[in-house]
Amino acid sequence: MEKKVVLCKDCHCCPAVEFDEDRVRIGEGYNTTILTKEQWNILVEKVRSGELGEA
Repeated sequence: MEKKVVLCKDCHCCPAVEFDEDRVRIGEGYNTTILTKEQWNILVEKVRSGELGEA
């Protein structure tokens, strides 16, 4: 993987976002979603535009 971001503040046992050349994996273990880079970029765009915000 090119880059990995862990989705918690205190440890490395939480879900992560992992980037490689052609896809992005979100989750942990069997509970993982795989997005294409195009899908990831759409998700980022929707967050930045405010269409998706905090839960």
